[in-house]
This record gives sequence, C-alpha cells and structure tokens, in this order.
Amino acid sequence: MSAPSLLPDSLVLNGRTFHYADIQQYPANSPTELNGYEARVLDFCRQWLNGTLEFELQTSGSTGQPQTVRMTRRQLAASAARTGDYFDLGPDTPLLACLNCEFVGGLMMLVRGFERNMPITIVEPQADPLALLPAAATIAFASFVPLQLRALLDAGRAEQLNQMKVILVGGAPTDASLTRQIEQLTVPVYLTYGMTETASHIALRRLNGPEASPHYRVLPGIHIEQDERGCLAIRADVTNDQLIITNDQVRLLDQHTFEWLGRADFVINSGGVKVQAEKVELVLEVALAELNVTRRAFVAGLPNERLGEQVTAVLEGASLPSAQQEQLLHLLAQRLGKYERPRQLLFLSQFQTTASGKLDRRSTLREALKQG
Repeated sequence: MSAPSLLPDSLVLNGRTFHYADIQQYPANSPTELNGYEARVLDFCRQWLNGTLEFELQTSGSTGQPQTVRMTRRQLAASAARTGDYFDLGPDTPLLACLNCEFVGGLMMLVRGFERNMPITIVEPQADPLALLPAAATIAFASFVPLQLRALLDAGRAEQLNQMKVILVGGAPTDASLTRQIEQLTVPVYLTYGMTETASHIALRRLNGPEASPHYRVLPGIHIEQDERGCLAIRADVTNDQLIITNDQVRLLDQHTFEWLGRADFVINSGGVKVQAEKVELVLEVALAELNVTRRAFVAGLPNERLGEQVTAVLEGASLPSAQQEQLLHLLAQRLGKYERPRQLLFLSQFQTTASGKLDRRSTLREALKQG
C-alpha cells in the first residue's frame, strides 16, 4: 500500500485523499461510503475551511456529565498559534490526528494543521493508530492518549516514534510504568494540561530528556492564579479573556510554573482527614509495579459509617490471589498515612471510559460495586 499524497490543499482521512475545495462543498462532493465518524470529521473541516466563527464542543464527561461549550474561532486559532509557535510547526511538519476529533484534543489537531498549513493525516481512534498508516507515511507531530502511547511502545514502535519532531500525550496522567517507557524515547514527549474550556492545552510538562520536569510550564501569554481552594484559575485569549476556575488543586511555584496535585472533587474525607486520591494512586502504581502487576487502577472514597469515607482501590482485571492482595495492602500501609491507606480492593474486568477515551471513574466505581 503506497502512501496517499499529502498536498498543500488536501488531507488524508482513513487512507483516502480529500481536497480542500471538495471539503468546502461537503456533502455535495463527498463519496457516499463515508462512515459516521468520517462524515462528522469532514463536516467540521468544512466549517473551518469556510470560515465559521463559532463552534459547539462537547466536554469529555470524565469528571461529570458531558456539557456543550461554545467556542469562537478566535479562541481555537489562538490556541493553535501558541502551540505552533512553541514547537515551530509548519508546512514541513506532517501531522497525525488520531484522537477523537469530536472532542477538543483531536479537533485542535485539525485546527493546528489548517492554521499552520501542515500536511494532515487523520485516522479513526484506536489503540495502535500507526498500524493504520502505510509504511511510507511520514509523521512529525502527533498527540496520543496514554493508552495509545503504551500500546505503541508495547508493539515495538519506539523507532517510528523517535523519527517524529515532537509528541504530545494528554487526556489522563501517565502512570509510573508508562513514564519509564517514555523516558527511553529520544523524541521530545510532553504531557499536556488543559480542557475544552481552554481550547486544549495551556501548559506542558516534559516527560523525557534533560528537560524532563515534574512541573507544568504554562505557554506564553497564559495568566494563572489560584482560588481560595488552591485550585487553578486561567485567563487568556483562549478563554475569551474570561477567568476560568478549575477543580484542579495545584501548587504555584511562580507565575509560569505549577505542580498538579489532583482534583478537588476527588478528595476523600476519611475520618476528618482530607486524602488526595491521586497521591494514593501514585503510591499504588509503584506498589503494583514492585509486585509485577501491570494493570490500570484508581482510588476513590466509599461511604463508611465510622470514617465517613473509606479509601478504596479499584483495579482492572481479574481478582489477584489472596496472598498478593495481602502483599499489596501491606506495601500501601507501610508507605501511606493511617487514613490514606486503602481499606479495600475492588476488581472489575474492564474499566468504563468516556466517548473521548478517558477513564470514567464514577461509572467504573458503580459497576465495580455491583460486581463486588
């Protein structure tokens, strides 16, 4: 299979070339055999190429009910320009859009491509998106969710990834085992921080190389501060110059740098002590790795008559043997405070995810409780 041509006035979607002039007339000039995803992607491309000034975007629903957010072209273009300037993206930077383009992460890859005249290749989201590309395809810039990047590395695609100029990873934190794999790559890899309301990322954290850091650095022109809860607040052109208050608790190091601590709505009140779920998850990841257990996990609070909420760990996959469960709980008890340590382990064969591929904690927890 030869690579479809990437021309300045066309893009490639699922292996087929579509010229911008035809997309602007969509659906009049489109093939009838388009699937639903292809049709929706081309419809957005039509709107952008024809100069539409306002768009409705769906939030992922990973921390609550999905909502519709109205965004202006100015906001989306400002975000694309900021990323393009930061990474020096342009016509010599072929782009792969393999995130769901119906949500901000994937949609903004398209906007960056259009705004910076980058050759665009779009593939429908799947665990190993590079498997859908012809051998001769050249990609210099891509954005993945952690599940995709792990699948690519497990499939032995490090050499292909290292041919790229830069890789973004977002949508969820990278766990300890994935971070160790990323550290072996030579291509710069950045973890992103952002949301639908900020038109994708507003801050980046380098995961590998000499510039690797545990802290996020906001992009130029982004103003950040904290509210009374210690949560991040953001103002910039991408927020339409409005102050956006998040539920992300952070530690500000200076006016450009912050450490992400976790979601305020994931705080567990155990015996009157506030426990940050994400902190416990980091310790849980390390303990699982020491026991040679590779699986997704998260921490949540369950109602408890004595404590108010009980710290509980939810693990994906079959139940561990009793002896291994005891080992895991023992390691956690050694490394966490009295009220931080999980009192119970729940197991679920498969975690629930949102339409954008993010872990749906609430739905997963409900399902785990039904089965547990």
